Amino acid sequence: MSLFDGISKKIGIDLGTANTLVYIKGKGILINEPSVVALRRGTGEIIAIGESAKDMIEKTSLDIITIRPLKEGVIADFEMTKAMLKYFIQKTLSRYQIIRPIVVIGIPSKVTSVEKRAVEEAAVSSGAKKAILIDEPVAAAIGSGINIYEPVGNMVVDVGGGTTDTAILSLGGIVSSESLKVAGDKMDEAIQAFFRFKYNALIGIKTAERVKMILGNVNSGIKSDEIQSMDVTGRDLLSGLPKKINVKDYEIKEAINEPIQAILASIKRVLEMAPPELASDVFLNGMTLTGGGAMLKGFDDFIQTETGVRVKIAQDPLNSVVKGTGMVCENLEKYPNIY
Repeated sequence: MSLFDGISKKIGIDLGTANTLVYIKGKGILINEPSVVALRRGTGEIIAIGESAKDMIEKTSLDIITIRPLKEGVIADFEMTKAMLKYFIQKTLSRYQIIRPIVVIGIPSKVTSVEKRAVEEAAVSSGAKKAILIDEPVAAAIGSGINIYEPVGNMVVDVGGGTTDTAILSLGGIVSSESLKVAGDKMDEAIQAFFRFKYNALIGIKTAERVKMILGNVNSGIKSDEIQSMDVTGRDLLSGLPKKINVKDYEIKEAINEPIQAILASIKRVLEMAPPELASDVFLNGMTLTGGGAMLKGFDDFIQTETGVRVKIAQDPLNSVVKGTGMVCENLEKYPNIY
């Protein structure tokens, strides 16, 4: 590490499909905003980034479009990702910052070398002196308080917006892992499809996300007196007029079943790939669930029932990855072999 590395600001970033979180050394999490950019059609002029851009989704005039620069955990639009990163980095740092910061970025565990290089180039083009990339399951484990350097198998399942990253770690490295491009966004899309086919109604992606957050569940054996419901307004596909629908929680459970089953299958595959001794450790220690998907009602119990492995939800599941990147940037010397 050079002298300038020692005095550079250190920033940890969870560059997520749905949200970007930024941690700065000594200050904690300063940014938690949607990974959304709004721009003017034709000219490409950026109008808004983050929270204000998300507010515009499906509510813009014809000359404005909103995009998510990341899709399924990887960069889909390099220029917009660069602009978004630059905005968040500059928003985090002093306007008069002279020495460029070092950034630690969490990425899905199975991205290609080309995808890694795109993230590095986007970060450096955005004003970073150097970009250090670490696998999201490793960051999630560190951020959840797991000692990744012990000679013990620890399993982490990080269910984000674009990907579900599952990994078994031991002695500071990943032993078996899988990055599945099925997570929160696929659940939102499944809820949209459910309304379209069952009720002939079209709902927006933000409404689908809200339904998931309120009624989304993987609970079994719901009793009639425990049923929850909410009114959802969409557009009737037959008449074209607004339509109000009262939807029940068991309907949403049915709607998201396919992505839930895909995530479960991925978890089982990672367990099957584990060496016997580490599989035994996981059985004794359990697995840790992180990410927004960890907050889905009954998800932990469902995975535990289906795998036979005890499941615990991280203390702060939404922030586990960014906390992990922050802990790494706080002490780069402690984690020399994970990036």
